[in-house]
Amino acid sequence: MLDISLSTKKSRFCNGWSRRDFIRVGALAPFGLSLGQALALEKASSPARSKNARAKSVILVFLGGGISHHDTFDLKPDALEEIRGKYKGIPSKITGLQVGELLPKLAGTMDKLCLVRSQQHGNDHHETATNWVLSGKFGSPFGDHPAMGAVVAHETGFSGILPPYVAVPRNPSFTWELGRSAWLGGRYESFKGGDPNAKDFKVRDLTLPKDVTPKTLERRASLLKAVDSLASRVEGNDQIATYDEFHQKAAQMVLSPEAQSAFDIDKESEKLRDTYGRHEFGQSCLLARRLVEKGVRFVTVNYAGWDHHAKIFESLDKKLPQFDQGFAALINDLHERGTINDTLVVCMGEFGRTPKVNKDAGRDHWGHAGVMLFAGAGVRGGKIIGATDKTGSQVTDRPVRPEDVCCTVYEALGIDPHKELRTPEGRPVSILDHGATIHELYS
Repeated sequence: MLDISLSTKKSRFCNGWSRRDFIRVGALAPFGLSLGQALALEKASSPARSKNARAKSVILVFLGGGISHHDTFDLKPDALEEIRGKYKGIPSKITGLQVGELLPKLAGTMDKLCLVRSQQHGNDHHETATNWVLSGKFGSPFGDHPAMGAVVAHETGFSGILPPYVAVPRNPSFTWELGRSAWLGGRYESFKGGDPNAKDFKVRDLTLPKDVTPKTLERRASLLKAVDSLASRVEGNDQIATYDEFHQKAAQMVLSPEAQSAFDIDKESEKLRDTYGRHEFGQSCLLARRLVEKGVRFVTVNYAGWDHHAKIFESLDKKLPQFDQGFAALINDLHERGTINDTLVVCMGEFGRTPKVNKDAGRDHWGHAGVMLFAGAGVRGGKIIGATDKTGSQVTDRPVRPEDVCCTVYEALGIDPHKELRTPEGRPVSILDHGATIHELYS
């Protein structure tokens, strides 16, 4: 094995590989595969997308912790007080549908959204449930299966300079990072956008260190190219070219005006930024809209903090208005710009909350029922799918499981959800084992 180190520091690219990894040629631990074998497997497992795709991009708004369905989109006004909570309902654009009183902007946007009131999987553990809803496959809390964004990145690849999978501000996290690429490998991890509401917002991985100039970067690239030239005589030109393709993207992004412009949220008008809300969630939604317009395939907007085991109403009094403002602005802006036609928007958490308010004035984890919102790419707005019983405890009509959501996302992008991919060991693994598109979204 050839291993040439340029530095004692492990400077990492956006795909998770280090510079040391970049110039390492030979056996690939821990799988014992040669570089040629690994690349051959990867190349064989990257099929063309279907011409019947409904969408070019997906925006996933993930409400980590689990938003309470009782206090938002599945009110139970006739239930006992400890079930219905403190919020009253207000009319929405869907005839007969009332939503929580802290969601007035979304109430006026429901005609553009399809509400699913029957999210169901039965798991009440944060990490396990989150990995399940983000991948469509049940596994351990540690993320055995690639998340949707990683699969989309694998199947669609780069379109221009920008990465195919971006998380804003970062991937979901409770104890550790979720929504990752698992065995697909580091090159399909999400690019972390950071907080676009931060003062003097700059994307960390698109900013050169002070002691590194573009000319310095080019010299380093030349050295790496020289090493690759040596390696190519060992492994073969085509294999090295495939290997290099993903790593060169990092340097290209740093030097690319296109990449810099896509993340430059200051290009938006002050009025529009105010409409989205001058908070992390609102500006994250705005950045997501910019990114899909620039060709990013899958954007996760991570809006965490919904795990309210105590004093839930004090917390919702603060969080729901931000959610209402940012998400309504995103949907309306996509419509006004026409981007909604090519963009599937999905909003969900990993589960709902318990029907009964607990002794600490909170609601606990509840995997038996929850709500989701869909819009764009042919989804019919003003519609409700599924229902729960009179206490919001159990789904009584059209249960929608994680694999159904993932199947819907994949098919919208023209990806075969049951396609077999290859693990680094060469083992065939289907993207999804089960699941069917939620056809009611389109009918």
